[in-house]
Amino acid sequence: MDYRTQRISDELGRKSINSRTIMVGDFTEIQRTNFAAVEISSARFSAIAAIPEEAIWLKKLKSKHTRRAYLNDVRHFMRVVGITTQAELRCVTHKHVTLWDEYMREHELPSPSSATIRRRLSALSSLFKHLIRQTDVEVNPVREITRPPADNEGQTPAFNRKEARKVLNSPVEDTVAGLRDRAVLSVGFQAGLRREEIAKLRVRDLHSTRGFDALRVRGKRRKRRTIIINAQTAHRVRVYLAAAGHAEDLHGPMFRAVGNNGHSVDNRRHMSGEQIARIARKYAACVGRMHGYASHSMRATWVTTALENGADIKDVSKDAGHSDVSTTERYDRRGQNPEKSAAFFATY
Repeated sequence: MDYRTQRISDELGRKSINSRTIMVGDFTEIQRTNFAAVEISSARFSAIAAIPEEAIWLKKLKSKHTRRAYLNDVRHFMRVVGITTQAELRCVTHKHVTLWDEYMREHELPSPSSATIRRRLSALSSLFKHLIRQTDVEVNPVREITRPPADNEGQTPAFNRKEARKVLNSPVEDTVAGLRDRAVLSVGFQAGLRREEIAKLRVRDLHSTRGFDALRVRGKRRKRRTIIINAQTAHRVRVYLAAAGHAEDLHGPMFRAVGNNGHSVDNRRHMSGEQIARIARKYAACVGRMHGYASHSMRATWVTTALENGADIKDVSKDAGHSDVSTTERYDRRGQNPEKSAAFFATY
């Protein structure tokens, strides 16, 4: 048995393991094995077979953000109820989950939001659904727990039209950084992409379909979609690509980091989602919007404005990459128009 296989086998063979070890399996052996080309050794076969089902469950989650959140949620449960071994986790009942639920609602400080409690319960339920399918347990202990009601209004603030236009036009036009930011903001405000979707765009994703400018988008859970964009967004992207000098690098990242001088481009390096968010926060400050306003506010503004202008919510939902219209409805801020508040009519 080689060193790597022995190390993995020893790690997975521990009888008493904490929450981190239970949840984080080592998939090195799976990733290194070409099942079609090599014969799996007995030791390697045993090492793969010993990987905990909890780790398999975590690996099957498509989004890295979901994996991180769900991992932390299950760890939180294990800490609260005092679970330290795999065997103890298999013996969880609805009583343990009820205790955890009560702790989160009544005792935890700072108090978690209803959305956080719902997500934590969903994470634990997802794990036990997987264990049931693998016949490791018989019952999902989360099934009988009543979850907090969902907030269908949504929490992300949106800009009004005047603010959105000012933000869109705030970046300067005499630097590559300014032109990039103008394009990024346009894709956010006028195409409604998530920050990670903006960051993942490649030059070739801007194309034409049936005579209209369009973007190929890599969405959550590896879903892909094509959306039509308006002429202003396409123009801003093309102007930026020409100024940055990578319009012909079709397979390279569309939006790239820029040097401190505002001109030099760090070639073939994608920006991160957090960098996109910083751009949104920077220009939101230009209209006095600070706390709570970031990249997702562009998306909420896009949904609200499209619906105000008569777009069908099914079409908006499709372009947003939502699998259910109810998700799109949570971004609709038409009912939060302060200009129509009853306070302005209650004059004496």
